Amino acid sequence: MPLSRPRRAARPALPARRSRYVLPSGLWALALTVCSVPAASAGDAEPSPAASAPTVRLPVIPGSLGSGASCTRPSPTAMTVVPWTFAVLGLSGAREHSRGAGVTVAVVDTGVEPGTRGLKGRVEAVGDAGEDCVGHGSFVAGLIAADDRTSGGAGAGGMAPDARVLAVRGTDARGRADAAAVAVGIRAAADARAGVIAVPLALSKSSEDLTAAVRYATARDCLVVAAAVPDAPAGASHGTTTPAPPGAYWPASDKGVLSVLDFGPDGDRPDDAPKPLRADLAAPGDKVVGAGPRGKGSFTGTGASFATAYVAGAAALVRSRYPKLSAEETARRLTGTAYPADTPRLDTYASLTVVPHTGRAAVSQGAPERRVVLSLRADDPGPRRIALLVGFAGLLAVLTAAAVRGAVRARRVRPDDVAEA
Repeated sequence: MPLSRPRRAARPALPARRSRYVLPSGLWALALTVCSVPAASAGDAEPSPAASAPTVRLPVIPGSLGSGASCTRPSPTAMTVVPWTFAVLGLSGAREHSRGAGVTVAVVDTGVEPGTRGLKGRVEAVGDAGEDCVGHGSFVAGLIAADDRTSGGAGAGGMAPDARVLAVRGTDARGRADAAAVAVGIRAAADARAGVIAVPLALSKSSEDLTAAVRYATARDCLVVAAAVPDAPAGASHGTTTPAPPGAYWPASDKGVLSVLDFGPDGDRPDDAPKPLRADLAAPGDKVVGAGPRGKGSFTGTGASFATAYVAGAAALVRSRYPKLSAEETARRLTGTAYPADTPRLDTYASLTVVPHTGRAAVSQGAPERRVVLSLRADDPGPRRIALLVGFAGLLAVLTAAAVRGAVRARRVRPDDVAEA
């Protein structure tokens, strides 16, 4: 009697054949991740400001002083944490490409104290503008150009720490401004050949002299950056008042001026803050932190005047990195690389790194840079389409590889593959 072969232990039954198309859980997680992330293109991403401003209580820098008020005293408190504006402005990456060297930024405001923290040795004053009783101009100048390596304290550095500051009086000693004083200040800044002229002041009335002063400055290739609206009143809050109707303010409404609006850590503005008829660019301006005119402490402020400082500093970075760009081209670069929004939001890093072209194939070697037109626009669908195609191609590759792998395994081991008797 022939010996029978021993039976092999039956293998456990595998799931139904449809399981060969079920992705492993890790791959499903990857697929869901790819699908859940929206396609991004350069300039599409919104900044992600912190949910709230720093909890350190700092004194508010005034915009003007009453007739009997004393000069702004030094702040007793130094900032101890990095403020929300630092990350939103992308300063760490931006400073790897430019620090504003070789550019002078004029500040047409209440004056700038030469000893303002972080500005020592880089302030030149026109007339009596080297005295700042109010402190607003010094605060703005610090946001523009304070050197974080010498200013001390978190958040004390400005946008363009290697730029120079030209202090120009645009108000009286108490901070009261009018069209005549601002016009004289803009002309003085233009005569000094400032590459950027920051005007944190917003006037409800203009004048022929002010409009002529703006034309005078732009004709000398000076980029005028001005607040689109006055600063919000002290104690302005969200959701407590009915918004006022939009209005026009000067010199921001003049032709050739880059007008700037502010936003806060939550991406919004106080409801009772003045609103412009239009604005070219938005930047952080709510609960910003900087140095005062005296002492080592820090101040805080809210309003478009401080957003103007950040945009003026960004303009200095661009003009330093691309010295052949005209003032108009610099403004176009800042707005063309901004985050898309109702009012485009400043993207400092993109303004320094986006590669321009002529609108045809590419910029030829040695072509004049002032002919360059930025290819990146808020309404340009090209980058988004490319991102979508890449994302879907990657997802399809993952799904295909998983299906093939499951099919191969199913052919090697089948449910009816049991031992022979």
